[in-house]
Amino acid sequence: MEQQAIQSIVNEVVSRLKGISVKTLSIPMAVSARHCHLSKSDLEALFGEGYELTKKADLSQPGQFAANETITIAGPRGSLEKVRILGPARNMTQVEVSQTDSVKLGLKPPLRESGDIKGSAPITLVGPKGSLYKKEGLIIAQAHIHMTPEDADHFTVENGEYVKVEVDGERPIILGKVLIRVSPRYKLEMHVDTDEANAGFITGKTIGRLIKYEEASL
Repeated sequence: MEQQAIQSIVNEVVSRLKGISVKTLSIPMAVSARHCHLSKSDLEALFGEGYELTKKADLSQPGQFAANETITIAGPRGSLEKVRILGPARNMTQVEVSQTDSVKLGLKPPLRESGDIKGSAPITLVGPKGSLYKKEGLIIAQAHIHMTPEDADHFTVENGEYVKVEVDGERPIILGKVLIRVSPRYKLEMHVDTDEANAGFITGKTIGRLIKYEEASL
């Protein structure tokens, strides 16, 4: 393709991007504190046979809730108490912490997408009726954006794609390698952990702006 034609295409793309309002690129954000998801068998091991989680509050993602129940998680260096359980019960147990939390625990959890726990860090779980040592299951969750297929079409992104998110405010930052997760079950929202939130003064009222990697290079 001739250089003139390439430049014409680039100019057209830039013009279109400039014509997109910030509002159309806006992503509501939420701060995800340390928490755990338990399998049914592990829930019963920690709370007793036949135990069912009780709802404290609904979460933004449909069908998900914060339970009244909490556990203690422990590592070789220390422990963290009152770690909230999120429901409903899943087919596997996963504990999500921040990098700061991992230092206190004395463990080195990998940065992973939720659900990818193979080869992750071990963790001890302590409940009112028992304790468990899990050989894997402790992760630092990859910053991600939940969206519906319609949202993905709007933002012209695909499931599994990585984007950047710009956050304005008192301490402006750009978060890179933010994972796109698409499902008709989701509601549009970006999740960051407490370390990321503290770095950018991010709260539950913060709005980010999605930037595709190819757009950033124009």
